[in-house]
Amino acid sequence: MARKRKKQYEAEINMTPMIDVVFQLIIFFIVTVNLDQESILEAITLPVAPYSREEPRKDPRQITVQVDRRGRYYIGSAPYDLRGLNMVLKNTVRRAGANIPILIRGDVHATHKYIRRAMDACARVGLYRIKFAAMKHAATEHRGGGR
Repeated sequence: MARKRKKQYEAEINMTPMIDVVFQLIIFFIVTVNLDQESILEAITLPVAPYSREEPRKDPRQITVQVDRRGRYYIGSAPYDLRGLNMVLKNTVRRAGANIPILIRGDVHATHKYIRRAMDACARVGLYRIKFAAMKHAATEHRGGGR
């Protein structure tokens, strides 16, 4: 008489919850990266250029390099020294190509050499679509209690 084999059940992992979590993480990182790109340093005062023109629409791929008065560089809110800025720009070109627009937001009190170094870092990696941020009119602070 033949013996009946007991059915062996193989353990299975339910992948659905893991896939849900991965998608939520991806969405979270996409949203935070976009917000990080948009963060603007409060400490940077833009120069005034009365004949500047406003950009009709911003390219979503645009990278904003901010230069404060002490010559520190920022992309988003992350600070970089010149070497770090070079590495970030090089990785950006490697990942997305050299046709990415760059906006340099230089503080009005930053010396020309710091702005020039940011431009040179872009040129070194082949980024050539460089624009500069400026204000049409000087910002006036209202402190209240004035005349």
